Amino acid sequence: MSKPALIACDVDGTLFDDEEKLTPRTRDAVRAAVAGGARFILATGRPPRWIRPVVEALGFAPMAVCANGAVIYDPETDRVLSVRTLSVDTLARLADIATSAIPGVGLAVERIGERAHDTATPQFVSSPGYEHAWLNPDNTEVSRQDLLSSPAIKLLIRKAGAASADMAAELAKHPGIDGDITYSTNNGLVEIVPRGVSKATGVAELAGPLGITDADIVAFGDMPNDVPMLVRAGLGVAMGNAHPDVLAAADEVTAPNTDDGVARVLERWWL
Repeated sequence: MSKPALIACDVDGTLFDDEEKLTPRTRDAVRAAVAGGARFILATGRPPRWIRPVVEALGFAPMAVCANGAVIYDPETDRVLSVRTLSVDTLARLADIATSAIPGVGLAVERIGERAHDTATPQFVSSPGYEHAWLNPDNTEVSRQDLLSSPAIKLLIRKAGAASADMAAELAKHPGIDGDITYSTNNGLVEIVPRGVSKATGVAELAGPLGITDADIVAFGDMPNDVPMLVRAGLGVAMGNAHPDVLAAADEVTAPNTDDGVARVLERWWL
């Protein structure tokens, strides 16, 4: 493609290496692209409260598509600009389906306020005994009734020892699923976001007002939650470490996140 006008980049497993670090080469390539006139945005499953370390690593504050497209966040002003949520009724139906289809699962939800850290109410709440898929969780345990009492930007379904792909396939068998199923790790964690919401829709929400078309976007990702974004972009790039579904959907495959895969592509246009 010709020099892209917008770069949409996943964070974990893509922009960051396996130690959740941004290498100097990748940082320099991103900054060179921005200095050369390209827009750079983050497109991640992370909630806004987990964006600050990315901003600090980059040295500037790009707009962020968070929670797999459910939230548009501006880290420069610390403002949530738009939100898509699962209603209380939808959450209750999804929770019933999940616990019936996959016995033994734990449930959690992500909520959102006007800023990354909204102290009025806990943002990440889980059912008692919920087993996390990552270290240092920042959850608050509540009853199932309280868990499902407010709209949420996503529902997390977790079963330790299971494969996320198998869980997603089982949930997809149920016609009552009123939301889009995805996952960003194969470690027994599936996420459901509002129907029609994805990283692709979030990127389009930011690109549209700028007059940037899909054809002028290059997107990078490594997991199934990145597939809609890669398919829609003019150039969809899978990391060398990507999930097989991502490799199959991408226009090309770059080096792994541990070998500056993002930089190797951007350096074609910006050195």
